[in-house]
Amino acid sequence: MEQFAALLRSNDRTPVRYLVVDDSVFARKNITKMIEAFGGMVVGEAGDGCTAITEYDRTQPDLVLMDITMPQMEGIEAADRIVRNHPHARIVMVSSVGYQENIVAALQKGARHFVQKPVKAEVLYEVIKYVMADDAVAVSAAAASAGAGE
Repeated sequence: MEQFAALLRSNDRTPVRYLVVDDSVFARKNITKMIEAFGGMVVGEAGDGCTAITEYDRTQPDLVLMDITMPQMEGIEAADRIVRNHPHARIVMVSSVGYQENIVAALQKGARHFVQKPVKAEVLYEVIKYVMADDAVAVSAAAASAGAGE
């Protein structure tokens, strides 16, 4: 995987905290590897929308990466519920079901962006930078490790 500048929270220069939601363990592991390559930290995982809501409340992540098609509760419904309870929640839908109506519905329910599966690390990185906006800063790997020793 290519080298990425670490995305850190701009207020305290700590890793961006993520909740990864997908019913596929393989997909969660793949996205987790990407997040780690971006200098991020996975603070929670969920395999369905119901668990995603509970995990969001428990972990208060900076960003949620959520699949659409899942058992018990679809990702769009889970996104809607999370955003209703936490209006500042940042959710990026990550799905192979990239139909126009799904993308529009997800955005209407509060998702901030959509990434098509299979996920390309460079695309996910740019989307995360965009969604985090001024709340994250990209720091070179050398600067990030130097800052960790302070």
